[in-house]
Amino acid sequence: MKTPAWQRKEGKSPSGGLNAKGRASAKAEGMNLKAPVKSGDNPRRASFLARMGNMPGPEYKADEPTRLLLSLKAWGASSKADAKAKAKAISARNKK
Repeated sequence: MKTPAWQRKEGKSPSGGLNAKGRASAKAEGMNLKAPVKSGDNPRRASFLARMGNMPGPEYKADEPTRLLLSLKAWGASSKADAKAKAKAISARNKK
């Protein structure tokens, strides 16, 4: 049995995240994916950046950015350290 498209290369976007086929296969498995919040002070963006900024693993592998770094860049962070800093700043602004 084949794994779902969202777990294979054909369901992943080269710029990070999932493409339409990947989102469709995830939805078919009962997942409720929300659209990414790539800018602004949305709490979901802060949560994503904090979570991904603390993920283990390298940002580059064989001088190529990993999917982790591609996702961070798509959400507006240039590195894991930048993601943590942006998450903290967004959270602070949202508490006011």
